[in-house]
Amino acid sequence: MKKIFFLIALAFMIGFAAPSVYADSGFISVKTKNAAVTALSQKYGDKYKKHIERGISQAASVWNKEDGSEEDFKKFCIAHYNPDADKSLLRKYEYNFNVINGHSGEISRLLGERIQLDLGDIQPIDMLFGEISIPSFLSEEYFRTKIAFDALLNYPVTTLEEKNSSWRKWSRDDWAETRLAEKFALRVPADILQKKNSAYIHADTYISSYNIYMNNLLTEDGNRLFPEGLKLISHWGLRDDLKGEYKSGSKSAIDKQKMIQKVMERIIAQEIPQCMVNSDKYDWMPYSNRVFDKNGKEIKAEREPDTRYALLKEVFDGEKLLDAYDSVNKTAIDRHFNGELEMSEKDVENLLLSVSSSPYAKDVGKLIEKRLGRKLLPFDIWYNGFESETSISEPELDKIVAAKYPDRAAFQQGIPAILEQLGFQKRKAEWLETKIDVDPARGAGHAMGAEGREFNAHLRTRFNNDKMNYKSYNVAIHELGHCVEQVHSMNLIDNTLISGIPNIAFTEAFAFVFQSRDLQLLGVKGGKASDDMNAVSSFWKTYEISGVSLVMMKAWRWMYANPNATPGELNIAVRKIAREVWNKYYEPVLGGKDCELLAVYSHMIDCGMYLPNYPIGHIICYQIEDYVKGKNLAKEMERMCVQGNLTPDAWMNMAVGSSVSAKPMLDDLGKALKRIK
Repeated sequence: MKKIFFLIALAFMIGFAAPSVYADSGFISVKTKNAAVTALSQKYGDKYKKHIERGISQAASVWNKEDGSEEDFKKFCIAHYNPDADKSLLRKYEYNFNVINGHSGEISRLLGERIQLDLGDIQPIDMLFGEISIPSFLSEEYFRTKIAFDALLNYPVTTLEEKNSSWRKWSRDDWAETRLAEKFALRVPADILQKKNSAYIHADTYISSYNIYMNNLLTEDGNRLFPEGLKLISHWGLRDDLKGEYKSGSKSAIDKQKMIQKVMERIIAQEIPQCMVNSDKYDWMPYSNRVFDKNGKEIKAEREPDTRYALLKEVFDGEKLLDAYDSVNKTAIDRHFNGELEMSEKDVENLLLSVSSSPYAKDVGKLIEKRLGRKLLPFDIWYNGFESETSISEPELDKIVAAKYPDRAAFQQGIPAILEQLGFQKRKAEWLETKIDVDPARGAGHAMGAEGREFNAHLRTRFNNDKMNYKSYNVAIHELGHCVEQVHSMNLIDNTLISGIPNIAFTEAFAFVFQSRDLQLLGVKGGKASDDMNAVSSFWKTYEISGVSLVMMKAWRWMYANPNATPGELNIAVRKIAREVWNKYYEPVLGGKDCELLAVYSHMIDCGMYLPNYPIGHIICYQIEDYVKGKNLAKEMERMCVQGNLTPDAWMNMAVGSSVSAKPMLDDLGKALKRIK
């Protein structure tokens, strides 16, 4: 569940528009457009008139003065209009974009390696090269060469409503044509795209390097709870260590969990001493917020100066720059939901609320209380005792992982065997391994799909001196789900113009499908939960991340209402929103009035509005798991993945026979709770 998949993909996608239909730029007059329509209708006949009118309107909407005169526009339309948009033209677009996207994606990946991978300290020159966004410049090049105008002239930019109402009768080429045209429906200058890209790179680098040295944390009486050498990234590493304590059997487990919560709260509030971020030079008492040097002398330490919120503001400002060029989806919020997700903001919020406000949350909370033998505390939002029926502790799991995968090369070589256990045929599993490279992540871990068929997907997880532990293995299995989806939806799809999946929530769903089997794949007895416990576990994970996503959505609305806010003001606002969401949906279950933990998620800072992909991914995962019961997972996964980049509604109906909905999960949860009681 830990990745910067969105950011890696962003380097490629940043030059392309979110799907929509955009208003006219105003440079080409109605008179000129009408003249072009008349000339082409006379040449090809009235049966093409509607197609001609649509194409000319689309091309004119983004034609500017620097592209040529109105007469130049008319001549271009007459010369480039293809009455039947024959398949040979579409094949040329497919071939050429596979070449361009594949190679530009590889360049972006290689230039970002010094930032993304654990290859030593990041130098200033690494940041400069990492900020290069080739797709940003290619975007304008498509308009300069007039490739974009040719595509808009000949292929339709369709609304979400059109796609959702027409997909049952659309051919594969119909999907390819509209996905091609909508890449150019929004025209943004390269320098604006570069500024947006730089904002994400800055935030990503900050998050990827935000580590806490746990042995340097002290209790108020000076004791150390955590082992020497334990370095945890915020928030993922902190959260996962907290989760691991539920089965550790340690007498200090709850003390460790409480301390991790306090560290998270200090990070959220930006009360953490700056000297404790990614450094082991000092010791820190999180509760009293006191810092000591190695001789035990207390020192004055400055807090982190709202860097977290300054970078969130920078990302917001970068996204907001595009508003001036978008006359339909007028905000980044609209572009994200209506465009990237192709699910309305209202529909997504209602989906999240159907989980976060579910009355079943209290029943699950009582079940957790019974298991823990105590009242719930806020950090129990991350309780993971439903995920499997094994009692093996995390240190024991570390030993199992170390024996099976002693180093990165061993995990790479072990991929075929993992995939065979999941139902893939031997030859297919071996081929998939050749298309996936395992890298050492600097951050928590992520997956990076190839943008062309000639290149490989990259699976990234944290290694400690090239060694794996259970946490890095668990992340690796999650990322393997991403990579297997990416290879299928790029290399086995019939047309690369529709490669990929509807939105990132769908690749998250496959990652969750793999991750839920991580203990099974290790051969751990009880590694797979029963159907009833799976319903409870799926709900609790979705419940947690739905709250995080609601905080993010409300934070972006606040930033749009207060675009000139300072980082300090944003700090106060985000924490207030987190408290409000907690008090309404989580405090009745977990206690802890005014808790701010929902604001700790790192992707809130470095990934824009990515977070709803997680709860939606959990919901889709549940629907997929329900559908594949009694079937071969590998075969069904391939069938689903090669559908490609359709709308969520079309993809889900073709994959499992229904639209995205939390109802199956909630219905099963209600039945499961009755049986468990």
